[in-house]
Amino acid sequence: MSKSIKEIKEEFEQTPWDKWHILFGQYENDERAGVKKVLETYRRKEEKEERERSRVEKMCVYEKKHQSFTHICGIDEVGRGPLAGPVVAAAVILPKDARILYINDSKKLSEKKRDELYDIIMDTATAVGIGMRSPQRIDEINILNATYEAMQDAVANLKVHPDLLLNDAVTIPEIDIPQVPIIKGDEKSISIAAASIIAKVTRDRLMKEYDSLLPQYGFASNKGYGSREHIEALKQYGPTPIHRRSFIGHFIR
Repeated sequence: MSKSIKEIKEEFEQTPWDKWHILFGQYENDERAGVKKVLETYRRKEEKEERERSRVEKMCVYEKKHQSFTHICGIDEVGRGPLAGPVVAAAVILPKDARILYINDSKKLSEKKRDELYDIIMDTATAVGIGMRSPQRIDEINILNATYEAMQDAVANLKVHPDLLLNDAVTIPEIDIPQVPIIKGDEKSISIAAASIIAKVTRDRLMKEYDSLLPQYGFASNKGYGSREHIEALKQYGPTPIHRRSFIGHFIR
């Protein structure tokens, strides 16, 4: 007796995608229109899966190039441009065989997808380190130097010592570890992309906490960036302790 279309669909759902070819062969001669539709649907899903795996594999090019190193660490930061809140850096060491689907530059992902990937990265990573610098420190030494300090802390906070750093575009001063700066590294390196996501989600969650204390500024939605709502609130209510004084001179007297 032939399986029902529902049973065939459930069989695909319960089978790993790389074994679907067995099911395609098993049902390709079934003339039922519903079965043909199921096979077409899962062939498209298979193609999508293969494209995504190929894309992620290309993001491992720098990790493969430097595979002689034991612990390769990706580093990225978030929050250089906002008017309020800290700059946050993350350092992530992934296992060499890690292939995290849909990972990408955090700016290219939805908040929901970033949150999903954050959990996967935290579960997968060999080590994760976070560093941040306050608005006061940013005002004191400027945003670039504050970013370097946050990155230095992120590396120092790793529980596993890295022997190579892959950085998004910069070379971090005062670190005695080989470094490879990569332009648009969060798009080209799985390790840097992972760091980008960890830094972004960490900072966004912090800004949401600030929003509960200072709701008039809209920090939950603007994350401290200079949205119209934020600037209008800044003019009406004045700066808060988490505003960067060196960034807001154009908006308040």
